[in-house]
Amino acid sequence: MTSQEWLLRVFASRYRWLSALAAIVLCAVLAIGVGFLLSEVGPLLAGAGVVALFMGIWMLQDIEVAYVSVIGVVCLLPFASFPFDLGFTPTFLDAALGILFLVWLLQIAGGTDDNPVTTPLGGPVLAFILVAVGAFVFGLRHVPLALGFLQTYLRRFAEMMLSVALFFVVVNTVRSEERLRRVLLALLVGSFVSALLGVALYIVADQISRDLVIQALSALGRIGYPTGPGVLRYIRENPELPLRATSTSVDPNVLGSLLNVSLAITLPQLFVQRPLMRRRYLIPMLGVMAICLGLTMSRGSMVGLGAALVIMATLRYRKIWILLGGALVLMLLLPQTQALVSHFLEGFMVEDLATQMRMGEYRDALKLIRRYPVLGVGFAGSPDVDTYIGVANLYLLMAETVGLVGLTSFLVVIGTLLVRFWRTRELAEGTELEAYWWGLHAGLVGALMGGVFDHYFFNLDFHHSVTLFWLVVGLATAATELIHRQSTHGSSIEPS
Repeated sequence: MTSQEWLLRVFASRYRWLSALAAIVLCAVLAIGVGFLLSEVGPLLAGAGVVALFMGIWMLQDIEVAYVSVIGVVCLLPFASFPFDLGFTPTFLDAALGILFLVWLLQIAGGTDDNPVTTPLGGPVLAFILVAVGAFVFGLRHVPLALGFLQTYLRRFAEMMLSVALFFVVVNTVRSEERLRRVLLALLVGSFVSALLGVALYIVADQISRDLVIQALSALGRIGYPTGPGVLRYIRENPELPLRATSTSVDPNVLGSLLNVSLAITLPQLFVQRPLMRRRYLIPMLGVMAICLGLTMSRGSMVGLGAALVIMATLRYRKIWILLGGALVLMLLLPQTQALVSHFLEGFMVEDLATQMRMGEYRDALKLIRRYPVLGVGFAGSPDVDTYIGVANLYLLMAETVGLVGLTSFLVVIGTLLVRFWRTRELAEGTELEAYWWGLHAGLVGALMGGVFDHYFFNLDFHHSVTLFWLVVGLATAATELIHRQSTHGSSIEPS
């Protein structure tokens, strides 16, 4: 008799006293547990803990719920951590990703996923992971021997590799058009809610009360967020200069990178007969996301999105040129956007302090790369006192940490993906998957172009951004596989 059958027999017993006793014992255990949580962490976190428990159980039963949970954390609570210590402080994203991987492994063990998907990207992604592990081990030579530092260093590196390995989960579990659609819908809704919060908090801080917004954002301090006046961000961190939107992403450039990717993915939905949702909802949602991106003042993210849209407008969706032209005219003419225009011009002319500091970072990064060109210096820090790890450029940061070998392996992944994109574009034309497929590849172009000016998609401090990037790589590959399968079999034959 299994434990589940035994419990059912007890609660369904013909002896009412036995059923009543079992119910009383169960209620007592639950009451003691809830009472302990209330006394230790307060009603808000206790309630959140109960909700998280039920969400965890639900995620174990449905992998799509696990995907929605991962996306929800990435979009809305990217820096949240649990209020307890297990030798380290687990984050919400650690838990969500862990359950997603567990569900996939249980499907493999149970025989429901006994036909693994292999793609031309699988080998390069695996090679990239192995090179990164080699660079990590190589970098241990100059890591401080303090146990706490080593634990933190190892955990954060493991989180990054888990996010890269997410690629394999996605291509093996997103095998139908409907599942791809639902995952992308979750990303759209999560990004919209984050943008809506960002716009609302910006308006309140700018027009009503900055102290009120500081108090609201500081309430997240109980789950690992920063607190105090520093939760509000300004251009060059100067309160005399324009405020920047952050939502719950802490850093305006982090929020910008999310909106860069999600806007590029979603905009093609405006030009298809069957979009992710009705246009009367889709258009205002995209409008809020675009406004929030402008309020972040994130130049790198805007340039990345612009590059993605130019490519889509040139190769497929001509009407995007109208959107780009209208956005440019509004940005140049509206009084509310003149601060953004000035911010852009200062960057292009290398007149502002932030751009000048980036130029210095680039020179220092090249110095470090010349000294350690093969596998870099790892992720913990530079062995030389006159150099450091840290540069606002995805590719230079990668060369610093995993060397030119690691950077080359990453570029092979991206090159393979783009070659497959080019070869598949005729097969995609006219299919139900076309807009999803174009949007996902445009999102990657936006991320890669934004990476010229920012470093969030390969940085131990921004686990959620790394997760977002490799989620989109996996979804783009899954969409390509679906298109090839449809061209061969005439339909998507995998269950959703």
